[in-house]
Amino acid sequence: MKTLLFFEAAERAIPKITAWHLADLGEYLGKQKLYERQAPQKLKAMKEHAIIESVVSSNRIEGVNVAPARVKEVVFGRAHLRDRDEEEVRGYRKALELLHTKSNALAVSENTIRELHRLARGGIGDAGEYKSRDSDIIERYPDGRTRIRFKTVSAKEIPRHMNLLVTAWQDCIKEHWTHPLIAMAASNLDFLCVHPFRDGNGRVSRLLMLLQCYHLGYEVGRYISLERIIEENKQRYYEILEESSKGWHEGKHDPWPYLNFVLFILKTAYKEFEERADLIKSPRGSKTEMVHHAIHDIGRDFTVADIEKECPAVSRDMIRTVLKSMQKAGKVECIGRGPGALWKRKGNTSKRG
Repeated sequence: MKTLLFFEAAERAIPKITAWHLADLGEYLGKQKLYERQAPQKLKAMKEHAIIESVVSSNRIEGVNVAPARVKEVVFGRAHLRDRDEEEVRGYRKALELLHTKSNALAVSENTIRELHRLARGGIGDAGEYKSRDSDIIERYPDGRTRIRFKTVSAKEIPRHMNLLVTAWQDCIKEHWTHPLIAMAASNLDFLCVHPFRDGNGRVSRLLMLLQCYHLGYEVGRYISLERIIEENKQRYYEILEESSKGWHEGKHDPWPYLNFVLFILKTAYKEFEERADLIKSPRGSKTEMVHHAIHDIGRDFTVADIEKECPAVSRDMIRTVLKSMQKAGKVECIGRGPGALWKRKGNTSKRG
């Protein structure tokens, strides 16, 4: 609420880069609605792909990992879960499912936030409960040294601060203190600074961001994983979060680096959504196009396993079928034999190359 309250006190000048982000996002919103009307069925495969990426990336940012061969079974299956990490990964999927199916009925409230935490933490231990002891954000170095990146709100003050945060969000949206997307990013920064839970704050912050975006009509997170894009920019994310949180307790921090980062993440997702949505207009099928898109982007010789990692919603058999078709058309060639054989694109270089 320290950030949100910046906008209650007086009209704040918006930096030029922020204004550009907002203008671009307004255009993307119109395109999103057009695609949803024109090709709702073809976007289904993108939704499944995004769920897997979101679940894996949001947990991996926090050091929670699942073996690649187990990802689909853990996320969508009913198999027995082997360890705590798998429980949390499946729990995050359940939290996403709640957002995707009932976002309109979910208020941005303390109850909702605690429920998202309960699900994301697998319902075990203190899941869904505010922390009972003080804890700070600590950075640990390989040589064993540590440093405090940010001193969070004390445990006894958490209920009051969370009530203030939720109330500030509701008032900001109702009274139009600032653009709703700026309000969303500001509340995200405030939540991370309050740090209400012992563990899982980062994951809940990303779930809460999705919920707020859905309420505002920006639903790109259903089709493109915001969590994966944040993971791809993880170092920058942590640096900017630290920069914008300095002086937060006194209300003297500079929130704009973090606010602009959040808007950048949304813009990046919309750009990718537009590219993929254009691709799946063709009759080849959305999963085929996902494979084509991954091959185009990978920027080096690759294996079937590399494409599996880029397209977790597509089966290995489907990937091999697409590769054989592309090989027959002279677009790729296979170097070597067996499961680890390398494949090489022929013709134009890729975007990442």
